[in-house]
Amino acid sequence: MRGRLWRASNPALPDGKRELLVAELMSARRAVRDASGDPELVRAARRRVDAAKTALGERGPVWWDDGAPDFNRKLARNTPYAEWAASQA
Repeated sequence: MRGRLWRASNPALPDGKRELLVAELMSARRAVRDASGDPELVRAARRRVDAAKTALGERGPVWWDDGAPDFNRKLARNTPYAEWAASQA
């Protein structure tokens, strides 16, 4: 966590689709690791990571519809979750 909040995957995704997307995310992360030294391969692999995370709902438009704000990647201490985050340390 390192003091940041991270958006969870969309819980409404069907299990099969979630499994495929998680497998693609892991493959893309391995591709980033394996592409070190070749900037074009790294960029392509990072685009795959971003696409998988967006499809999972971890990035991009919010998947919830209750109007709650998106605190993704924000420091927890600067959000309404500050007290909860402090209790996790």
